[in-house]
Amino acid sequence: MDESDLPELVARATAWRDDDPDPRTRRELDALIERATGPDRADRLRAINDLADRFAGSLAFGTAGLRGALGAGPNRMNRAVVIRAGAGLAAYLREAVPDHVPRVVVGYDARYDSDVFARDTCAVLTAQNCTAYLLPRALPTPVLAYAVRHLGVDAGVMITASHNPPQDNGYKVYLGGRADPSDGQGAQIVPPADLRIAARMAVAPRALDVPMAGSGWTLLPETLVEEYLAAAIGVVRADTPRDVGIVLTPLHGVGGDLAVRALTGAGFPEPYVVAAQAAPDPDFPTVSFPNPEEPGALDLALAAARERGADLVIANDPDADRCAVAVPDPSRGGNGWRMLRGDEVGALLGEVVLSRLPPPPARAGTGAAQVAVASSIVSSQLLRRIAAAHGARHVETLTGFKWLARVPGLVYAYEEALGYCVAPQAVRDKDGISAALLVAELAATLKAAGQTLQDALDALAVAHGLHATDQVTIRVEDLTLITAMMTRLREQPPVKLGRDEVTSIEDLTAGVDGLPTTDGLRYRTAGGARVIVRPSGTEPKLKCYLEVVIPVTGGVTEGPAAARERAADVLAVLRRDVSALLDAAVG
Repeated sequence: MDESDLPELVARATAWRDDDPDPRTRRELDALIERATGPDRADRLRAINDLADRFAGSLAFGTAGLRGALGAGPNRMNRAVVIRAGAGLAAYLREAVPDHVPRVVVGYDARYDSDVFARDTCAVLTAQNCTAYLLPRALPTPVLAYAVRHLGVDAGVMITASHNPPQDNGYKVYLGGRADPSDGQGAQIVPPADLRIAARMAVAPRALDVPMAGSGWTLLPETLVEEYLAAAIGVVRADTPRDVGIVLTPLHGVGGDLAVRALTGAGFPEPYVVAAQAAPDPDFPTVSFPNPEEPGALDLALAAARERGADLVIANDPDADRCAVAVPDPSRGGNGWRMLRGDEVGALLGEVVLSRLPPPPARAGTGAAQVAVASSIVSSQLLRRIAAAHGARHVETLTGFKWLARVPGLVYAYEEALGYCVAPQAVRDKDGISAALLVAELAATLKAAGQTLQDALDALAVAHGLHATDQVTIRVEDLTLITAMMTRLREQPPVKLGRDEVTSIEDLTAGVDGLPTTDGLRYRTAGGARVIVRPSGTEPKLKCYLEVVIPVTGGVTEGPAAARERAADVLAVLRRDVSALLDAAVG
């Protein structure tokens, strides 16, 4: 930013500071303003650029709400932004349920300021003639999603940044009750609700002028947590095996206690919890990113599993709405382990849920045509084939559970980013705790039969073909690079990927297969490969999703292993070409 713009920038920062209810962020802005006008030119420019970023715009409603770095300014997560978001939500709800007092439940995790933002939200809602309920303590996101449906409230707010880095926080909104009586009741917001809430937020008063109550909201009892746990435990059958050794890590999040209670309450042996990652810690000291997908995130859990001879590793992200699974892998040596891909777990759980439904003729009188499973456009196509084999409907949606959870007749949904909805009547969102229970039950059942999760995957490959997936991801500091890369890809499309010609290119901004528009490109090749390129909705990344389908011949003993080798070779070439394509797009 040019120093000639500094006076205008300082004026905006000063005005914001004077409307900031938080003394910490006021001091933060004072220090930045002082540095931006100081004598050291290098430090002055750093401070000016920092200020410019904080005031480049306002945090926008993205993946079902707000998410960003903590700090002062409209482009950061802070009390002023949260207070005005609460005012916008209250205004929207008064219009959505005009003849009633809107009812809202608020939850929070253990990140920095999550509890502060939650109380501010309750204070604003109460002052705006809404009935507000606060969860009893820092709890996982699925508990908030459960409470929205269980209590029949009109909206829910969860203060969390899920698996984002420590410096981030977020404000996630759900609609239910009278505000959303649709099939997606209790799910995260989608357009136009998000745009309408954002519009009300944009015209909200200054933060210091927003009325805030000093009390009047209801602190929910711990019995709500017990009711959630009972609903989660209900996903497993009472008569299935329970003998399975589990190593569990909550990655410094709020899910550890509930995950242990759910597993033991369902009759499984108490899991070994990774001690260094057991307690909630907003600094996430043992991981670079508190995301189980990131390299190294499961290292401590895998080391404990090797040491203890465990059967299974289960990891939840910090707000416990995602579930990662790792299993012993003999192909990597006697003590080798591998993390299952989200698509692999998604297929396994989909098979379990569908296998427990009555056969199609028996469902005829109970809305059989409405029984549906769902996966996102970037997830594997295997679930579609599994659903067809069970006579169920498969629906493909845009990425995100705000879309997946809205499918009519939903009995199961997943997306490759480790999100699984195994009990949509209880939690209309992804839930890493109930998913962990179903994974544990499947692993124990297979173990009792002398088999493993890999054996179950092999059986699916024999029945439906080996669906092998991979990803190529580019993380950026400058978000404009992602826009530039997508533009370059549209202007200079590839004619070949992997060993095959590109036979179709679909621009997802035009809307395909009846889906809403989204920023992305989908390529298909003559060899049956599929590549999807899209910006991440929650992180500064460009993500590419690769899938190849290899027929399995030779039966379950030898066929899957040969197919995996062939798939690995095809994916390696495809990955190389996609990486080169992105490098060229960066320019």
